[in-house]
Parts: sequence; C-alpha cells; structure tokens
Amino acid sequence: MSRSVTLALAIALAPVLATAKPWQGIVPGGGSSELDVIGKFGEPTKRVTARGQMVLVYSGLQAIKGTVQAQFKCDPATKEVQRIDVYPEPVIDTAAIEKSYGKSCEATGGTEPCYWRKDTAQKHPYFLYPKLGLAIFFKDDDKTVLSFAFLPAQP
Repeated sequence: MSRSVTLALAIALAPVLATAKPWQGIVPGGGSSELDVIGKFGEPTKRVTARGQMVLVYSGLQAIKGTVQAQFKCDPATKEVQRIDVYPEPVIDTAAIEKSYGKSCEATGGTEPCYWRKDTAQKHPYFLYPKLGLAIFFKDDDKTVLSFAFLPAQP
C-alpha cells in the first residue's frame, strides 16, 4: 500500500478511532441525543440546567439498574449528550478498575488503554483514560469509586 493511501486511511479513520467509551449504548460526543436517552431509560427523575447544559437525572425509583444516580449532560442547542456521570451502586475499587479498563500509563509504558492519575481542584484523585473518554473519580479513601464520567474521547 502506498504511503499516500496509508495516510489517507489514517486520516479517514481518525474520528472512528477516537470514539468515546459508551455507557448503556449512549455515546457522549458521538451522536447520542437527549431523545436516545429518554427512549432507552424513560423520562428522567428531573431535568436541571447546570453550567449551561441540560442535565437529565435518573435517581431514586428511576435510578438505572446498578446505579444510585446517572446524569446525562446535553448541549441545549443540539440536544447531543456531551457527558455521562454514573454513580455506581456496588463498591468498586482500583483493582477492579485496572482489570476492566487498564493499568496506569506509567506502569505500562503508555500502552493502551491506560490511565493518568490526576487530582481535582479539591485534591480528590481520579483516573483519566483519555483515549477511552473515561474519568473515574474516587471517594476520600482514594480507592473506592465515587463516580464514572463518560466523555468524548481525546485522540
């Protein structure tokens, strides 16, 4: 295959390769809309506007199976899902996360998928899997999962 054909294929496939990690069939930044969410999960417990986004909240009796709460953050103009925050019901620890999604980039030498350990502005740790479009936030014990954020993937 010629070099120009290889380059053209790489450019054409780049958007496909940078697809975010879907959750329950909903892809943030990948064409899933508010209507897709409502079609799959029914009407939300409530709708709120936060930081310029429409947020569909599923909690309480309408919580999605395996969660305490799930939030779908949508662009108000396009109605496209931009981010999904999931608060899991079961206890999940760092070992389970690494087994499911991959070890740290430092430990693997950057092989994929891998995460970078970061801290929020409030100094709470989280794992960022940029190529998966996944951030995993931890409770104050630094080892139990608080929530998952499904984001558009970063190439």
